Amino acid sequence: MQTILTGFYTLESYEQAENGSFTANISLNKDHDIFKGHFPGNPVTPGVCMMQIVKELTEEFTGKKLFLKSASNVKFMAIINPFETPDLTLQLDINEGEEEIKVKNTTSFGETIALKMSVNYQKTAK
Repeated sequence: MQTILTGFYTLESYEQAENGSFTANISLNKDHDIFKGHFPGNPVTPGVCMMQIVKELTEEFTGKKLFLKSASNVKFMAIINPFETPDLTLQLDINEGEEEIKVKNTTSFGETIALKMSVNYQKTAK
């Protein structure tokens, strides 16, 4: 899997439901350099990194190279501290059209929902 977040997270497992949605389990690397600056002594997973993870997982599951076209209803609902809650579950409802892919995502740790968003990706040439 190609990633611009090298070493930031590990895809531990995933499964595809009959309806085509995916559930992915990832682990954040609490020792990654991003957390040294965001924020020293109080590490918080940057929202833009979570959005990138959703894009990368969608690319992995669809086999398509994607470009973020739009995002709506992006709601960060809980802080993701990699020392306290490094293990995350991402629900990805992926709807693929001719030229774009729409994804509804819910990211959680335990019973806590940390992120909800809807995104549209444009398919690009590989």
